[in-house]
Amino acid sequence: MYELSEDHELFRKVVRDFAEQEIAPHVAQWDREHHFPVDVVHKMGELGLLGLGVPEQYGGSGGDFTSVCVAIEEIGRVDQSLGVTLEAGMGLGINPILTFGTEEQKQRWIPDLAAGRALAAFGLTEPEAGSDAGATKTRAELVGGEWVINGAKAFITNSGTAITSLVTITARTGPDEISAIIVPAGTPGLIVQPAYDKLGWHISDTHGLTFDDCRVPSENLLGTRGRGFQQFLSILNDGRIALAAMAVGLAQAAVGAEQLWPSVG
Repeated sequence: MYELSEDHELFRKVVRDFAEQEIAPHVAQWDREHHFPVDVVHKMGELGLLGLGVPEQYGGSGGDFTSVCVAIEEIGRVDQSLGVTLEAGMGLGINPILTFGTEEQKQRWIPDLAAGRALAAFGLTEPEAGSDAGATKTRAELVGGEWVINGAKAFITNSGTAITSLVTITARTGPDEISAIIVPAGTPGLIVQPAYDKLGWHISDTHGLTFDDCRVPSENLLGTRGRGFQQFLSILNDGRIALAAMAVGLAQAAVGAEQLWPSVG
């Protein structure tokens, strides 16, 4: 039987106390209002949660992947919207740059992301492609030292918050070639569509994105040209484990809901 170490259990208590004090009392109102609490993201950053797994040289807290899963489980136990905000911020926002980025890209983007001062998004899903990453239609053409991007993405988490700093996207950069490109928030031609009116996860920030002759420097290529498809699939492997941890937190809440929310039922 697998058991967490004493350090992991102590860490779990820290995150659980934070979630029950800073999140639980407010989630019903935030859910009704579809409110994204930027201040909670900042507090998660101050607690070191967004920097878990990030080396200290980039402003992270250097925790292991088990700590990442414990944190997501505990935040997800109180609210799944903020659980996925944390998971996407770490696994889908930071991880592509940490894993495949140049040293310059890491130094530029990761410290603010690890500290919770900013969030990054992961632009894979498209309106007609769903989760079929190989069916990407968004295109990026290299023109005069810039990538000129045209296309659309759908259901992109953390893409339209007040502190979103970038979205890393996949795009076709040639025949049978998919690459990953960093697009900073606010770049002309990057259009953030209105937030989705979702059935649940109302606190989570989710938008469609449109790219209309959106131009970014050629050095915003992430990793090796033509390897974006493989890069993104490898990022999703860790994400599946983290989402499973979030589901465990949800199951715990369902069993013990009266402890978290005495007014329920």
